[in-house]
Amino acid sequence: MSEKRVRVGLVGFGTVGTGVAKLICEEGDAIAAKMGVRLELACVVDVDTQKPRPVPLPEGILTSDLNRLVDDRSIDVGIELVGGTGIAREIQLRMLRAGKDVVTANKALLAVHGGELFRVARENGRCIAFEASCAGGIPIISALRAGLAANRITAMYGIVNGTCNYILSSMSSKDEAFASALAKAQKRGFAEADPTLDISGGDSAHKLAILASIAFGYEIALEDVYVQGLDGIARDDIRYGREMGYRLKLLAIAQRNPEGRISLRVHPSFIAADSSLARVDGSFNAISVFGNAVGEIFYYGRGAGMMPTASAVVADLIEVALGNSRTTFAHLQLRPREEAGPLIEQIDDSVSRFYVRVMAKDKPGVVARYSTILADHQISISGALQHEGTGPSNTVPVVITTHKTQERNMAAALAELPRLDVISGKPVCIRIVDIPQDKDT
Repeated sequence: MSEKRVRVGLVGFGTVGTGVAKLICEEGDAIAAKMGVRLELACVVDVDTQKPRPVPLPEGILTSDLNRLVDDRSIDVGIELVGGTGIAREIQLRMLRAGKDVVTANKALLAVHGGELFRVARENGRCIAFEASCAGGIPIISALRAGLAANRITAMYGIVNGTCNYILSSMSSKDEAFASALAKAQKRGFAEADPTLDISGGDSAHKLAILASIAFGYEIALEDVYVQGLDGIARDDIRYGREMGYRLKLLAIAQRNPEGRISLRVHPSFIAADSSLARVDGSFNAISVFGNAVGEIFYYGRGAGMMPTASAVVADLIEVALGNSRTTFAHLQLRPREEAGPLIEQIDDSVSRFYVRVMAKDKPGVVARYSTILADHQISISGALQHEGTGPSNTVPVVITTHKTQERNMAAALAELPRLDVISGKPVCIRIVDIPQDKDT
């Protein structure tokens, strides 16, 4: 049987683009032998055509002229690896309107403009493949779209940002300060020079919007996701949480309750130390998916980097070349945005357990006074921790954990606690997330 030849154009010859070119050029024979399709790199477009890359390209392939790709009718598939939501959007639209299928790793663009891009793709009889947009080399998109298609997805809990996980792992296992852990992540290439998008939770929110759309079957907007980053996370709280049996992770959470309400949020979360996600360290990603038929499925692997992400991009290329992505994309049914909006649970309505630390003056009656405030807001204490010794202004750290309560109750109590003359400074509050345990009984 003769192999099928598919000509590919690549836009963006940075870290991931270099990895994609490397796989196509060096693994082309192996891919053709295994899959029956020959990927031919016909054109690579980048603004910098002089910078040395670790993969050699055939003469005449590299160009700064996007028109060479768009106007070449022999190029079947365009890969967009530019990133961002500006010029990348125009590039994808031009490729789609020129009759080319698109492969992308651009989670921000899909989270913000996915509806428009999908519509244009369908108008032009094309498809968009985007496995690499979420969790790097972990094939979570295909799992949600195909492998778990028979399930009603009820929840997802994900560590989907390697930068944040590396920082929190270093703070937990090595007792490093946040700034030191971030600097080390940057030195090792796990964090960008400007890490704002990662540590603010924005990167995780982009990925959650995409994953929730696929899992729940709605057009989810980025503004549907509540986001809180790592600002203010201190070693002391990680240490105290560990003493109480918890590990701190930045989680991307999607939950659908029996009434159909959808909760989407990204925030630091204390989770039980014996849970699968608690054991995910360093720059690795992991996602726990819960389905009504299958129970819990756990996906783990490298969520970023040149070759893991390139692996997902080339896998998409193969699926496009074989015609599988066209079929999958044509049958991707997302209910319209106007149906999803009323179902999104606002953060004030969400219910959670909480970890709260206050710096309290070391004198009698303190616990009774702040316990009264919590009780006035329907908050019940489930545990407490206090160390001997004094801090600034003769204060001691007092840590409590609560039973489940509404977010608005906790917000009201936190606003009132600093008014007590026995409390110094602003209380620290971190949500405790109880991930369901899917165990044999």
